Amino acid sequence: MASITGQVSEQEREAISRRTREALAAAKARGVKLGNPNGAGALRRAGKGGEALREVVTRNADDFAEELRPVVEAIRTDGHTSLRAIARALNDRGILTRRGGRWHVSNVRNLVGRLALQIPE
Repeated sequence: MASITGQVSEQEREAISRRTREALAAAKARGVKLGNPNGAGALRRAGKGGEALREVVTRNADDFAEELRPVVEAIRTDGHTSLRAIARALNDRGILTRRGGRWHVSNVRNLVGRLALQIPE
C-alpha cells in the first residue's frame, strides 16, 4: 500500500513539474519577463549585495515588534508569561504575524528577543 502511494505521489510531482515548465515556457513565449527584476542581480549591479535588503527587513521587523510591545506587555500583565501562552493569547486576540500567519513559540521567541523582554523558561 505504501509503495503504491509513493508511486502515485511521484507521478503527481512529475506532472506538476511538467505543467509548471510548460506554463513558464508559454509565458516566456508571450513575452512575459520571468524572475524578479529587483532581485539579487540588481543589488549586485548596484554594488550593494544583500546588505541593503537585510537592513530593510531588520528595520521592518523591529518596527513591527515595537508596535506589538504594548500588546505583549498587556498579555504578560494578564499572567501569560510563557512563550506558548503568549502565542496562544496573540492568536486568541486575532493578531497575525508580520507575514499574516498564526503565532507559534518560535516567532514569539523572536519577537521577545527583539523587544529584549525576559521570559521565564
